[in-house]
Amino acid sequence: MSFLISPVSGALVAGGVYYGFSNLITTRTEQHRKDLHTLSVRLTETPTLVQGPPPAAARITHHPFVSILKAKWNQDVEYLFRGFNEWDRRAQDWGKKLLYGTDGRASTSSPADTKST
Repeated sequence: MSFLISPVSGALVAGGVYYGFSNLITTRTEQHRKDLHTLSVRLTETPTLVQGPPPAAARITHHPFVSILKAKWNQDVEYLFRGFNEWDRRAQDWGKKLLYGTDGRASTSSPADTKST
């Protein structure tokens, strides 16, 4: 009789394991089926107009004080740039006058012209 108990107990354990896995696969499959059905209903029955973020132009906020401050800053930088440009032009003119004389051009006279006899 003992020779029948071990195969029967093994079959009982194998049947329990099979039933457990089968039940797990069945419940998960049913849950996936329900989830897919819910998603397909949401895709087919939702309105076609999906609210997205507002366009970039609508998201720009205008701050008058900051705009005035930036304009003043840009104006001051422009004045500085023009002032340094003018100083550079004056320095070039001064250097030309210092090197070449009052008219700013190189002398074209030859040494023979300036020699007195």
